[in-house]
Amino acid sequence: MYKIDKRASGYVLTFAGNIDSKEMDQWHKDSQKILETEDRSSFGVIINMKDLLPLSNDTTGIMISGQKLYKDKGMLRSAVILNNGELTSQFKNLAIQSGIFVTERYVDASINANPVDTAIAWVKDSLDPDKAAAVLV
Repeated sequence: MYKIDKRASGYVLTFAGNIDSKEMDQWHKDSQKILETEDRSSFGVIINMKDLLPLSNDTTGIMISGQKLYKDKGMLRSAVILNNGELTSQFKNLAIQSGIFVTERYVDASINANPVDTAIAWVKDSLDPDKAAAVLV
């Protein structure tokens, strides 16, 4: 299951369950259609993947292409909410391949009491959750 919500400051993408290549391809097409109407020069994206299962090899290429779509259209920063180490590792690798890694942050919902607030703080205000976590240690 996936959902794309357009907000005043950007987009909230939600992915959950097991997404096969057919569904991922539909997400890509829906993203293209929505981004065709995007008139802002920059925007943020929050991706809620805390209920997503790891992607198959068939779907990862489509996800990389979709990440590039958002980047090319003006995505300034993105934050991914996850709760699975395997998925976090997979998405860091995909972000490197798509060229968004330096502007994307990963929020572990299993240890962060307010993952949405943390994601918003990065996307909206550039408050890096990785640096905040390092200060707490």
